[in-house]
Amino acid sequence: MTHQPPKLLDQVRFTLRKNHYAYKTEQAYIHWIKRFILFHHKRHPNQMNAPEVEAFLTDLAVNGQVTASTQNQAFHALLFLYRHVLERPLTGINAKRAAKSKRLPVVTTKAETMLIINAMSGVSQLIAKILYGGGLRLSEGLRLRVKDIDFAQHQIIVRSGKGNKDRRTMLPQALQPALQEHLRRVKLLHQSDLSQGYGDVYLPNALDRKYPKAGREWLWQYIFPAPSLSTDPRSGVMRRHHYHERSMQKALKKAVHLVGITKRVTCHTFRHAFATHLLENGYDIRTVQELLGHEDVRTTMIYTHVLNQGPMGVRSPLDG
Repeated sequence: MTHQPPKLLDQVRFTLRKNHYAYKTEQAYIHWIKRFILFHHKRHPNQMNAPEVEAFLTDLAVNGQVTASTQNQAFHALLFLYRHVLERPLTGINAKRAAKSKRLPVVTTKAETMLIINAMSGVSQLIAKILYGGGLRLSEGLRLRVKDIDFAQHQIIVRSGKGNKDRRTMLPQALQPALQEHLRRVKLLHQSDLSQGYGDVYLPNALDRKYPKAGREWLWQYIFPAPSLSTDPRSGVMRRHHYHERSMQKALKKAVHLVGITKRVTCHTFRHAFATHLLENGYDIRTVQELLGHEDVRTTMIYTHVLNQGPMGVRSPLDG
C-alpha cells in the first residue's frame, strides 16, 4: 500500500510549527497561500514562479487596494512557501507595491485616557492600565507571564515582541497593589486547575520538550488567563489560554461609548497615548523609542506630530 504525500497546506503548517511561528502567523500565511492558489485558478505553486507571484501581489495593490502592510504579509507568506516548503527561493519580484499609509495615529489626551480606563472594570481595566502604563501592544499584554513582572525593579519584560525581540518597560507603581491582588486570585485558579489534572500552560519555542514539567509551574502561567479551559488548536490539549483579544476589544468599545468619546479608539490607542504623553512630559525621544521597542527612531518620530501643541508645536497667530 502506497502512502500519499502530505498535502501542500499540511506541509506548510508542519514547517511553520517546526520553525516556531506563532499560531496567528500560521493562520495568516495559510490564508494568503490559499488566495494565491485560487487567484491562479488552483494551479499548484510548483508550476508557478516569480511572474505569478508578481501578478498576485500587483492585483492585491491595484484591484484589492490593500494596505502596504497587508501586501507585505502576503509577500512574506509566499516567500516562506517557496523558500522553506518548496525549496525554490523566489528572486526578482517587481510587483507594484501598495502605497504606504501616512495617517497620523489617533491619540487620546491624558484626561480622555483615564476617563476610558475608569469606565472599565475587572481584568479588562487592569489590562488597559498595563497597555497605557507600559506602552504595550495588546498581544504583548495578553501574553505576559508571571515571570515577566519584576515588582522589585518596577519593570515589565516583554518577551518576543515585534521582530521577535525582548525589551523592558516600566511597571507603574500605582498599578502594583491591584496587580498583586489579581495575581493572588490567578494563583488560586492555577492551583484549582492543577488539582483537576490541568494547569499545563502553552510554552513557546518547543520549551515543553526541553522542560516537560515547566508548563505546570507558577512562573510560566499567564497573568491574564482565560475564564475557561479550551482545546489547543495545534496540540489538541485541554488547557487555559490567555484572555481573548476580542473580550478586551469589546470591553474597550463599551467604555468608549459610555464616556462619549468620538475618536476611533482601539487597544493600540493606549500605546500611542503612552508615547505621546511621555514626549509631552519632556522625555527624550530615544528613551521613548527604547521603551516602545522601535528599531528605527523615525518610527517613534511620528508621535512628535501629534503632541498636544497644535501642528508641529507651532503657536497660531490668532492666539497672540
